[in-house]
Amino acid sequence: MTNSQAMTALQTLRSVDANLSTTMNRISTGYRVATASDNAAYWSIATTMRSDVQALGAVQDALGLGAATIDTMYTGLEGTVDVVSSIKEKLVAARTPGVDRAKIQSEITELQKQLKNTADSAVFNGENWISVDSQDPTYNSTKSVVSSFSRAGGVVSVDTLTVDLDAIKLYDKTLDAAYITAHGAATTTTLVFDPATVGAAGPPATTTGTIAFAVTPAGGTATTTTINVSQTSTIQDVAKAINALGVQGLTVGVNADGKTLEIKNASTTAIATTSTNGGATGGTVAAQAAATANVATQKGVLDQTYDVYKNGGWTTFSVADLDISKFTDSASDLTALETYISGTDKALSKITDAATNLGAIKNRIGLQQNFVKTLTDSLDRGIGQLVDADMNAESTRLQALQTQQQLGIQALSIANAGSQSILSLFRG
Repeated sequence: MTNSQAMTALQTLRSVDANLSTTMNRISTGYRVATASDNAAYWSIATTMRSDVQALGAVQDALGLGAATIDTMYTGLEGTVDVVSSIKEKLVAARTPGVDRAKIQSEITELQKQLKNTADSAVFNGENWISVDSQDPTYNSTKSVVSSFSRAGGVVSVDTLTVDLDAIKLYDKTLDAAYITAHGAATTTTLVFDPATVGAAGPPATTTGTIAFAVTPAGGTATTTTINVSQTSTIQDVAKAINALGVQGLTVGVNADGKTLEIKNASTTAIATTSTNGGATGGTVAAQAAATANVATQKGVLDQTYDVYKNGGWTTFSVADLDISKFTDSASDLTALETYISGTDKALSKITDAATNLGAIKNRIGLQQNFVKTLTDSLDRGIGQLVDADMNAESTRLQALQTQQQLGIQALSIANAGSQSILSLFRG
């Protein structure tokens, strides 16, 4: 009634079949841990890491899109450098007495159109970061490029690379309202300078005087700069010396009388002055208080306005709209022209800085792309070490289990044959 040998052989065969099924499943799927029932802990870790790898794939795509966008904006900035340099070159040429400034202006006008066309054409995926409208409801002065995805202690974090559009934009359709209000808050004064009256005694050509400027930035320490003047000094010499102080927002103009400097301080820096060997007509200038408001503008680099003294009053200009066609050789116009040159040079410097900034970000994105690829490969290897099957070992195990299965079947057949021998006892 009970065949112990057959029962033992059958149990062994069932165990071999179960192991054989597991091995064949590993070989067919390639996984040692394919489901949670195979190894709950490893399966959970691998599933989470696979999700992170997919997120890193999205990061890789975002980096590619960001790199393409930044490359387009960089190309736009780079395309304006030579054009702005050409405008500065034309302005310097216009400083020569007797030149036809109207013809030079016609060349500058075409260069200004080229600048606008270049900035407006720098579009990628509907994005233009260098020709903007800051008052558009959808405008955001900070653009972000997803750069990484990480998980630590169960906390997920997404890091970004940011680009400040206010630092790189060339044109802004809307003038910032705060700038319009603050621009009129600058401090103004005049300096009457007549080289013929320098010094109390007058005539000797070697008689000299000085004007000392103590420059004090907001919250900073005063720095004193001395300007030497003599009977051979011109009003333009003094204007250049004051401009050389390097105070952002400090602008100098020459009155039509050729003897009076009009000084405007639209910065947060205070200018205190003293002078020697001069009276009211010999080189005195009232102290320049800091502006009552910060006049930093949100306009772009090329349409940002600068102060200039023309035709007996203060006005503004930008690289995008400056016009020298009506300039003469008067001291006032030549000083205004030098202000144009200075403003254009500042714009060129800002464009160069912006291009340098974008270039650095572009290089960083390239490094991050390589890192994300390497990190993804590393995570894939880690997942494989947890759940991948060792195909060499599994194929060897398959051969052994198939042999065990055949032996098990043979043993079960032998065990069952023992029961069949009982029938021979009943044969007559």
